[in-house]
Amino acid sequence: MKSGFVEKLLDRLDRLDRDSLQTHFMRLVQERGLLETIFQSIQEGIIVVDREGKLTYANRASEGLIGFSFEKFEGRPISRAIRDIDWEHLLDVGDGKWSRLISREMEITYPQHRFVSFYVVPLAMEGAKGGGAVIILRDVTHERKQEASLVESERLNAVKLLAAGVAHEIGNPLNALNIHLQLLQREIRNLPEEWRGPLGELVEVAGAETQRLDLIITQFLKAVRPAAPSLAPTSIEALLKETLVLMRQEVENRNIQIQLDHPEALPNIPADRDQLKQVFFNIIKNAIQAMPDGGRLGIVLSVTDRYLVIAFQDTGVGIRPEEFGRIFEPYHTTKPDGSGLGLMIVQRIVQDHGGQIELQSKPGEGTRFTVLLPLAERRVRLLEMPAAAGAGASS
Repeated sequence: MKSGFVEKLLDRLDRLDRDSLQTHFMRLVQERGLLETIFQSIQEGIIVVDREGKLTYANRASEGLIGFSFEKFEGRPISRAIRDIDWEHLLDVGDGKWSRLISREMEITYPQHRFVSFYVVPLAMEGAKGGGAVIILRDVTHERKQEASLVESERLNAVKLLAAGVAHEIGNPLNALNIHLQLLQREIRNLPEEWRGPLGELVEVAGAETQRLDLIITQFLKAVRPAAPSLAPTSIEALLKETLVLMRQEVENRNIQIQLDHPEALPNIPADRDQLKQVFFNIIKNAIQAMPDGGRLGIVLSVTDRYLVIAFQDTGVGIRPEEFGRIFEPYHTTKPDGSGLGLMIVQRIVQDHGGQIELQSKPGEGTRFTVLLPLAERRVRLLEMPAAAGAGASS
């Protein structure tokens, strides 16, 4: 349908005669029929909800993928048709100006066992307070099977051999460096006071950098030899602060300002400390590299009924829309010296923790990674009990 056709029709509505009005409405019906035919013939599922999250449209593909009847649920909240999804959070699309990718998959058991990924696209209409959202669904069962077989592929086996060789060749010099740094620290204790402080600080920085290099090697090995998370009650705030201390030198060298905001009291959640520290390290590292001339990285922690949410917002170069679909693919990278494994590691660890990742970006303005980790016990939202009809009457 040509842009502005409906607006022109409405503007002329009071000046049209009966025959012209019928002609224009017949054209509207034909245009709608064409769009309906297109939507019903594609394999991707399309669901449209209004600003209140109520279903206004669903094509046949979406009914088949999810296993529901649009006729039955039309006009009702999407949470009634598709349960166990935090739709209130997912449909909070803000002002609609940001490209939005939700790294979320659903496991469907009926009418057929499959994995379905979906995207939420805001419907921002000029002059309107909100236009709702379009949810685009895609069957990724085949991709999931391919990803599982990738672990056993020859390509990954070659990377494993390379990783083992690199770890061996670099590990020995690192151990020697650590030993000699410890010897230096002992010698520094015997120096005069005016020498002890400055030299001790330099040795401390060198020690921190060798530890960081050791962590990078460990991350590389874990990328190709993943292990199940060992869950224990963990303070995410403390874990983030430890990661930032580890990266302090690089942050200062690149003139990056970091602000960490969080409520006074955050619950501990079941997590693997080492694996989550790896997630935070990779995301922060990406943010720093996206701001070559300096910038600001805001880290905000919050809690919902289901998740502890960690949002990383940088002021970097952003991600081009054509890169969105491949951002978590193994070996895909836009950096000349990148391995393409960093975000694959992040996604794998977060999913193993039962969490989700969301990515929002706008080229030239920045990127926001949001990690949602499940709480140990989902908080129950308490609602006020409505007043009973005829309250006070005797039964």
